[in-house]
Formats: sequence, structure tokens, C-alpha cells
Amino acid sequence: MAKLNVMVVGKGGREHALVWKLAQSPRAGKIWCCPGNAGTAIDGENVPFDWDDFERLARFCKKESVGLVVIGPEDPLAMGLSDYLRQRGLLVFGPSKEASRIESSKVFAKNLMKHADVPTAEFRIFDHPEAARTYVESRDYPVVVKADGLAAGKGVIVCKTSADAKKAIDQIMVKEEFGRNVGRQIVVEKRLEGEEVSMLALISGRMILPLPPTQDHKAVHDGDQGPNTGGMGTYCPAPIATEELVKEAESTVFVPIIHAMKRGRYPFSGVLFAGLMLTNQGHRVLEFNARFGDPETQVILMRLKSDLLTLLESVALETLGESEIDAVEWDPRHAVCVVMCSGGYPGKYDVKKPIYGLEEAGKLPDVKVFHAGTKLLPDRVITDGGRVLGVTALGNTLAEAKAKAYAAVKLISFTGAHYRTDIADKALKGKKG
Repeated sequence: MAKLNVMVVGKGGREHALVWKLAQSPRAGKIWCCPGNAGTAIDGENVPFDWDDFERLARFCKKESVGLVVIGPEDPLAMGLSDYLRQRGLLVFGPSKEASRIESSKVFAKNLMKHADVPTAEFRIFDHPEAARTYVESRDYPVVVKADGLAAGKGVIVCKTSADAKKAIDQIMVKEEFGRNVGRQIVVEKRLEGEEVSMLALISGRMILPLPPTQDHKAVHDGDQGPNTGGMGTYCPAPIATEELVKEAESTVFVPIIHAMKRGRYPFSGVLFAGLMLTNQGHRVLEFNARFGDPETQVILMRLKSDLLTLLESVALETLGESEIDAVEWDPRHAVCVVMCSGGYPGKYDVKKPIYGLEEAGKLPDVKVFHAGTKLLPDRVITDGGRVLGVTALGNTLAEAKAKAYAAVKLISFTGAHYRTDIADKALKGKKG
């Protein structure tokens, strides 16, 4: 069997999960990560440069006979890395720059949803703060203010009052806190009430393969209190997302949006992530992402029993669903991921703190500690980011998976470590009720 060398682009928990799972394939050759973290250095091999040097990355992939490049984060997709590598003859898992606008531009995504008749919140687009302020004053319901461009997950501000909304408009458009280009346009939309569900699907040509639904915890503190983060933990499958909901989302969200993108001549290939709000009126799309979620990937890949390498390669080749090998098998158990982050995150935080207990936690059955903001030194692992680790466990029940994850968390320590203690409680309490 010919071995396939793979390059994973990125340095977060998602990328460690991808490297770890890809390395398990019987077809896997060398698994590289650019630039990677301590976890990807252990389960694969890091390169000594970052992905923003497109030319160097392409040269390295050619030299090392890389057969597949898997792009993890949104920034390289938005900057056109997939197009650049494809033009140089490399096989890439990840959408084009044009198709990635579904994540990199909130304005583009909302207009596309409207055009494709995809259920979403009522919205208006503004390119001037004064008009936006006048609009929010005229609303008799709370709104959400969204910066148009990528803002590292911080450009979406959920507002309780019109005063909050006007402050958010100033933050984005006047003070340009997230960058000049990011705040040139904003979306102001009706704030929806309900529970959020993350739904991901592999998209390849006409084939849509939904992945098990997950539920994320965005707020930094227990009880969904405090500012939003990139994600403090998640679980899979999400009990609230029934089989009926998954089928309905496929037909009302994924099918029309994929067809609209194809008609627009920017077809989507890769993984499409729909953040859904389950409201009293049915599901509504909050946003789309053009890549695997983080920490959703950690719990999804913990449960995946099939060969990820073959799966992602078939998406890139647009052969997904053409052979029996694409029949995807899942572990029936539940998975829970608890994110351990640096004190102060998502605000200012310190780095270079030694991490203790990783080996002990990693020895626990059905547990995998995924690295995110970490760095490997010759004698230790240190913190190197806001979200540091994604401690993930499998269990026969959701309660068991949660207990195993937190048992591992308790073995790990670093100065200022913070994590939520209520990951998956919403689903567990729902079961009891």
C-alpha cells in the first residue's frame, strides 16, 4: 500500500486532533504540521516556519512529496492558501478563497442565505455608523451586531439594549477595534432565543455527508456567563439535535446553500460548519464557517472509527460517496471536551507557564489531551496561547464521558489555569427533567 504524506496547516486543538487521527490511517506516511504545537510535534512532525509564507510551504510540500494538504483555520483559507497550493499541483482539502467568503464576510454570507432562502435571523447591512444607530433605536427587540470580516471570533457582539448595540457599532465601525477592513460594513440582526447546535458536513461535488451534531460552550464562565470565546468545551452527539433535525438541516440549509454557491461559480469543497439556533419557530442559521470547528473537531474525531485520511482525500478528489470505503463508522459512545485556558482569556493572559500532569492524564483510559496553545521545549511543555488544552474523553453515557474528562483535567495544572466546570450539564439536566 502506497503511503501518503500529509501537511496539516494550523496550530490549534483542531489541528492536533487532525494530526492524531490522520496518523492512525494505515495509508499515512509522514504527517507534518505547519507551524503546529507541542501535541502535533509528539503525534506528528512540525515544520520550522508558519503558513503565511505561501511559497516556502509549497516548496516544502513538493520536496517532501506531500500528497494531501489539510487546511485547519479560517485565516489561510480567507487569504487564498488553498488556491495558491492547488495552482502548484498540490491536492488540498479546504475551500477556495471565493467560497471561503461564506465565513470571511458576514455580509456575503447573509446575502447568500437570503438569496438561497436559508432560514436565518432578520437583518440589515450598514456601511455607516449613523444609519446603523438610527436603525437599532427603531427596533423593539434586542439585536446582534456583527463585524463583516474575520475578527478571531470576537467580532460578534450580542446586545441586550439599544445602548449596548450603539456601543458595539462604535467599537466596530468608529474605534475600529477589530481592524479597519473588518469594520467597514456591519450586519445588525435580530437576536434569536434558543439553544445553539453546531452542524458540520463534508462537501464534495454533489455529495453532502453530515457529521454528528455537537454543542459548544462559547462563554468563558460557568452558566454561560462572561465574554464569548473561541469555545470552552463541547460534547457529541448533542441530544437536542435529533435525527429529524439533522435531515431537516441538510435539506433546508446545506442543500440550498451548496447549490447557490455552485450557481454563483464558487463551488464549495471541504467541510461546511453551520451554527444553528433552535428557536420556537424552528432552526435558524447564525453563521457559517468554512472549516472544522475548534473544539468540535476534537469530539467528532474521538468518535470517528473510519479512516480520516481516505475520507478527506476523497473530498479533495471529489470522489466522496463513490465507493464502499466511504461508509463512515462512528463509535456509539459519547465524547466530551473540556478546554483549559490561560487566566485572563479571552482578554490579556500570560504565556510560557510550565504544564504539569500531561503524562498522567494521557494514561487514563478513553482520554486524549489535545494541545492548542502549547509549545514543546527540550525538557517540558509550556503554555503558548489563550486556549491551552482540549481534554477529551469517551464514555458509554454523556455523564460518564464528562466524568472521565474532568478526572483528566484535575491531573493537569499550570499557573492561572481556568476551565468551565459545567460542560455538558445542559444536556444532562435536560435528560433528568
